[in-house]
This record gives sequence, structure tokens and C-alpha cells, in this order.
Amino acid sequence: MKRREMIAGVVAAAAMAQTTEMKIGAFSISLAVKDLKVSRAFYEKLGFKITSGNGKNWQVMRNGEHVIGLFQGMFEKNILTFNPGWDQHTKKLDSFSDVREIQKKLKAQGVKLETEADESKNGPGSFTLTDPDGNQILFDQHV
Repeated sequence: MKRREMIAGVVAAAAMAQTTEMKIGAFSISLAVKDLKVSRAFYEKLGFKITSGNGKNWQVMRNGEHVIGLFQGMFEKNILTFNPGWDQHTKKLDSFSDVREIQKKLKAQGVKLETEADESKNGPGSFTLTDPDGNQILFDQHV
């Protein structure tokens, strides 16, 4: 194989890798709340039901496919949360993009990360970033 053909193959593979779909899993919004009991009662009026949490400083609630997390005293701002490896009902997906793969792709595209997953490990991991408008985003893999 000539050098020119080899370079063309590498360029084509890199382009394909960048267009490969990122399977980022379940989506929810994590809300920073002042009073967990008050917030929980409010969202129950909107049809949300408790699915998990300790009831003291965090609670996860669901209404159909929609998931919210209520967190008191755990962080300052609301956070958009993606859970690679999970569907909207926290069931493990057969196929998903590992959090470290997503992290590598974003970094290769010049996205600045606030925190990073340990790329030497497998399984659970997380990283955070902030969008251009200051919204915090968490990629949090539990599997």
C-alpha cells in the first residue's frame, strides 16, 4: 500500500469515527432545590411519582418517560444529566457508548471538560462540561 493510500484511509476512518452516533442513554434534569419536601409535593401535583432517593436530600421522580431528580444542598445549579448504558427506566441497554468513548470524542472536537472520567478504568464513570450558555451537563454512567 502506498503512503498516499494509507493516509487517505486514515483520514476516511477518522471522518467516519467523528460521525458515528453517540448513544448517550437516558436523559433527566437534576434540579437544585431549596426544600426537598416542598419541591416533591409540587412535582407530585404535576403527576410525578417517587422512584428512588433517600427522601432527605435527594429524590428521583418519574412521569411516564420524563425523569427529574430533586437535590437539596448537593449542587448550586440545575444539571442536564445523561446516563450512558441506561434506558429511561434505568434498565441496562444492550448497546451504548461508554462514557470514556463519549469523553474522547468530545475532547477530540475541542470541547472543554470540567471533570473527566478515568480512562484507565471500565464500568461506572462520569464527566462534566458546561455548554456555551453556562448550563451544566453531567454524563453519569452507572454500568
